[in-house]
Amino acid sequence: MKKILFLLLAISIVSCKKSEKKVEEISKPKVKLYQLVGGSIFVKKLEVFSQDTTYTGQTKQFTDAYYVISHPKGNLMWDAGLPEQLVLPEPFDEPSGIFRIQRPDSLANQLKSIGFKIEDFTHFAMSHSHFDHTGHANLLKDATWLVQENEFNTVASDTLKQKNPAVAELSKVKKLNGDYDVFGDGTVVIKYMPGHTIGHQVLYVEVAGLEKPVLLTGDLYHFEENRTNKGVPSFNYNVTQTLESMDKFEAFAKEKNAEVIIQHSPKDYEKLKNLLNSL
Repeated sequence: MKKILFLLLAISIVSCKKSEKKVEEISKPKVKLYQLVGGSIFVKKLEVFSQDTTYTGQTKQFTDAYYVISHPKGNLMWDAGLPEQLVLPEPFDEPSGIFRIQRPDSLANQLKSIGFKIEDFTHFAMSHSHFDHTGHANLLKDATWLVQENEFNTVASDTLKQKNPAVAELSKVKKLNGDYDVFGDGTVVIKYMPGHTIGHQVLYVEVAGLEKPVLLTGDLYHFEENRTNKGVPSFNYNVTQTLESMDKFEAFAKEKNAEVIIQHSPKDYEKLKNLLNSL
């Protein structure tokens, strides 16, 4: 009799746990993710992406993706590609001799292709404020800019002699000091990962229908070898901070069993494209 009671109790506990899990799954908001191309970057001198001569004489093709995250509470745009002045028939060789760059189309046209308008965005965030991530930032002037306070102070503070013109129109600002849960339910979370710039950040997204959450790297890594070898570009703000952020990032990715997407990687662009097309 005792064995039967124990068995019934065990079945009841398991059943309750399954019910709790189902309720949790049902209550999760349906978050959608869209991937768009903010530009093409051909790196003519890959050695700038290391602290030594590792890539001397090598070249590499990057993509320059940006992302739309649609949540029941609002829409977030993550990163802003290259400037729209680079929507050109031929790629542009910028003066340093390092990058050959081009943007395929305007923000308005690209958003139209997925059924959005610029005015639809309540939130805007960038992994950091380098030129290949701030391209159409000023067009998001009606959205709230989510930016680490230390990053804001380097590009847009009133104390600066000259603000970064790429973000000059962004007047609605929420200054962050660390991680930030954008919609308050754990589905879209900005993670503070400094080093590439003083206020660099990455983005965690739980996309409805995908088996794994997506973790967008910003420029913590630029290509696969950077991640494998912990390669740090020559132009990073702080090497030690970058390496610490890499360790923190990998631990978080493992904890969440996340699908890591290196934003400048053409391979990862295709990988995420296939995942999203499967929904």
